[in-house]
Amino acid sequence: MAATSYNTARESLAIRLPGFKSLNKLVEFFDTNDLGDYWDDMPETNFEVDLRKRTHLFSLDSELATKLTEIARSRKISSQSILNNWLKEKILQQGLI
Repeated sequence: MAATSYNTARESLAIRLPGFKSLNKLVEFFDTNDLGDYWDDMPETNFEVDLRKRTHLFSLDSELATKLTEIARSRKISSQSILNNWLKEKILQQGLI
């Protein structure tokens, strides 16, 4: 009997999730509300995630790496990002992408 009264009390405390006309409205709502209050109203969802990401390491001349780091810092981005962007530009110029 204790389980029944617990379930009844829990159901009476449940808060219904309102409908949303846009994704932005949903995001705004959960910026100020706790998802846990609406957990039971959430639909079950299944999806696959592929976590495999390949990283390739290349060696750089020390002087070149120092200059690259200085430029990246001045632009407030990572050395990895600037190097990837530059390499992508060069490959595009070669017509390979």
